[in-house]
Amino acid sequence: MNSFTSPLTAEQTGMLRLLLEERGFIFAPRPYTLFFAQKDKLSVAVYEKGPKVLLQGKGIEEFVQFELEPNILGEAKLGYEEVHSPEMFEPHFGVDESGKGDFFGPLVIAGVYVDRGIARKFLEAGIQDSKRIGSDARIRSLAETIKKTHGALAETVVIGPEKYNDLYENFDNLNRLLGWGHARVIENLLEKKPSCPRALSDKFADARVIERSLLQRGREIKLEQRTKAESDLAVAAASIIAREAFIDWLEKRSKALGLKLGRGVSPSVKEVARALVEKDGPAALRHVAKVHFRTAHEIAPELYAAPPPRVEWIRRKSATS
Repeated sequence: MNSFTSPLTAEQTGMLRLLLEERGFIFAPRPYTLFFAQKDKLSVAVYEKGPKVLLQGKGIEEFVQFELEPNILGEAKLGYEEVHSPEMFEPHFGVDESGKGDFFGPLVIAGVYVDRGIARKFLEAGIQDSKRIGSDARIRSLAETIKKTHGALAETVVIGPEKYNDLYENFDNLNRLLGWGHARVIENLLEKKPSCPRALSDKFADARVIERSLLQRGREIKLEQRTKAESDLAVAAASIIAREAFIDWLEKRSKALGLKLGRGVSPSVKEVARALVEKDGPAALRHVAKVHFRTAHEIAPELYAAPPPRVEWIRRKSATS
């Protein structure tokens, strides 16, 4: 194991700092962390966001089993994954996407098949949700591991910006577009593994959104959606495969354009969008960006309408309540 992460409460964060001080860890400043400490070849970072702890280096399993779990977390999970989450080791597809919140680039939806043997190998390799991985090199390394794992199957649907914009205008709803993409990935995986009984994805809408897009073969599979599905190894693996395809697309298109297409919707992303519009005109955004984003309207209001205001739905209390 070369990394381990876990959420912490405020109380657990304080307890961990005291434990590290008692064990002789050396503290050093690091950005975005509440504290960072090292001893021998083991580093412990507790990030502000969460908060959460990230262990990297050597001796992780021993530290988790003999220090972190008994003294801080108060429960033993490492090595007991099959006890706590047996369904994660049963045959199933995991589906996830990348690029949904990024102005530039495609929407990528990926799926990965796992069974007990594959899940154990993924666990040993440190497969986890791509959002917890800050390095593109690490994403690519883990993606390669997933693809080379015996028995594992991966499918990717890359919806480039031009196709995405056409589909979005057709569906007029991001959840329907996502459901269509998830269904395509599941259908493609079923071509390779028709006996797979179940597919799991993060909850983004009613499962019927996906069911309506499935073809005859896919309608026989059990669909599951749940919040934080990325804790499942198959979904985590799918998130890595999707992220790799997304960053590869951005890099290739950036080189072709001679402009750095950034991620998210940051000020630097808007600067590049303005430069692209000045160079090639507002229609050029349709080839590299999701133009239903408010960013497109801000950059080129003459071509892209402002998105409708969000409607806040308020559940009315019944007369009997």
